[in-house]
Amino acid sequence: MLEENIRKVTPYVPGEQPQCKVIKLNTNENPYPPAPGVKEALRNLDTDRLRLYPDPEMKTLISALAEFYGVKKEQVFAGVGSDDVLSMCFLTFFNSGKPILFPDITYSFYKVWADLYRIPYECQPLDENLRIRKEDYEKENGGIIFPNPNAPTSIYEDLSFVEDILKKNRDVIVIVDEAYIDFAGPSAVRLIDTYDNLIVTQTFSKSRSMAGMRIGFAIGNERLIRWLNDVKYSFNSYTLSYPSIVCGTEAVKDRAYFEETTERIIRTRTWVQKELKELGFIFPESSTNFIFAKHPDYSGTDLFEALRNENIYVRHWNDPAIKEYLRISVGTDEEMETFLNVLRAVMKKR
Repeated sequence: MLEENIRKVTPYVPGEQPQCKVIKLNTNENPYPPAPGVKEALRNLDTDRLRLYPDPEMKTLISALAEFYGVKKEQVFAGVGSDDVLSMCFLTFFNSGKPILFPDITYSFYKVWADLYRIPYECQPLDENLRIRKEDYEKENGGIIFPNPNAPTSIYEDLSFVEDILKKNRDVIVIVDEAYIDFAGPSAVRLIDTYDNLIVTQTFSKSRSMAGMRIGFAIGNERLIRWLNDVKYSFNSYTLSYPSIVCGTEAVKDRAYFEETTERIIRTRTWVQKELKELGFIFPESSTNFIFAKHPDYSGTDLFEALRNENIYVRHWNDPAIKEYLRISVGTDEEMETFLNVLRAVMKKR
């Protein structure tokens, strides 16, 4: 009888977090440290403030983000990583009873939140080139969410594609999850003043090197952000800690460092893709800080396990649609050189 009243969901499975020394290319973390101002902020942190609740409005961080993206403070919402922000979006905006739509190969947390909040959903198949088909999002629905670039495929769609989906869905909320946008092309943030049904989410975990601080944010129409805040204050008034607010603010201020490290990752990505092509790997051209690759002559599972045995961790799924693929995070040049050398050795043995 007890189990009948328990909410059960299939949880999200994160990438492995090995505790020993390895080359860790499985969770798309940034290989470079946060901006120098973050370290300085931690060194000078007023620890007496830790006994107090943090600012629930996160004024300094929200202001810094608004200035960086050229929007109003009232158009910015922040939370504990983009996971928290997206969860609040699901809870706030997807309540029509109609199924929400998202790709069948995408961030697996979408299914978890939909199940958790009892939101019906339909997964739309990617095409033969692993691309989202915008025509699949023209039918009646209760809302839409998709990453751009998509994960784990690493494919970016231009803003005209995003606009086409928005134009066909003016009566529902469309969420564009831009966790990897800084390694791709223009952000849909530039569309928020044109489309009042658009929410764009981003994270500090990738391009800002702060996965351990857990900071995410959303940008959208002022009314949508107000509704998000209403739900947040009903759920947890104090989402971000004092250290996260302080360090996040410093990270946003240093635009030059942000652009420099992002460009370094893009350069390394370009070089590694060239090397993988020479080894016979097949993959979509990456617009993220990872490469989603398979080899026609080698099992994805075998390559994953062989690399793991050499203390090189990449990501692999047993999903039949993508089980031959490896998702390879872009590390430092030195890490990627080691990865490629070990990969060559592994392939010679098989």
